[in-house]
Amino acid sequence: MKGMQIYKIFRAAEWQAFEATGKTLGAPIDLTDGYIHFSTADQVAETARKHFAGEDGLVLAAFETDAMGTALKWEPSRGGALFPHLYRELVLSEVLWHRTLPLGEGSHQFPECLA
Repeated sequence: MKGMQIYKIFRAAEWQAFEATGKTLGAPIDLTDGYIHFSTADQVAETARKHFAGEDGLVLAAFETDAMGTALKWEPSRGGALFPHLYRELVLSEVLWHRTLPLGEGSHQFPECLA
């Protein structure tokens, strides 16, 4: 799907390493699966609930699908929904914006543009 923003949730240490080196192959689950997991705006809150429940210190980063080229594949995952998966290294210059993703009252507090 072209011309849209997709999102990646980073743990604090993952984000710090990404900022320090300017590149990443993702979190341990990304390394295991062989691609970097992303979510769409409609999917990211459920991703946070399912994979980051109760975790504080997270960073949400936005990326543009068009910048990912052919290395970005849309593949079925949770419930058959198509999720964006990146089959290459992610570079810091591709980040459109990032925000902290605070934990409040049991769930993560997303920026207004995703609420």
